[in-house]
Amino acid sequence: MYSVCSHHQVIIMPDTLKPNKFLDCVGLFCPEPLFQTRQKIDELKIGETLEVIADDPAAEEDLKRFCKRTGHQLVKFEKDKEGAFHFLIKKVK
Repeated sequence: MYSVCSHHQVIIMPDTLKPNKFLDCVGLFCPEPLFQTRQKIDELKIGETLEVIADDPAAEEDLKRFCKRTGHQLVKFEKDKEGAFHFLIKKVK
């Protein structure tokens, strides 16, 4: 188990879905979550995963579109009780 942050619920992922890196974009607004996600994905090796948490309403569409456009896999997407979005993205190329 790992803590996402003190004011958001903890999402417990099965071992097979544990991210290699984590990015907290809570409080950031468009286009920052997208820019920071792109930067963190570039740091990953192929096959590694990044978990992103963001509360900007635009982040849902932006990051889903980013995965589709770049070919990375959106492994998991959830919205928590506080309204934050949790993305698990796998770098595939």
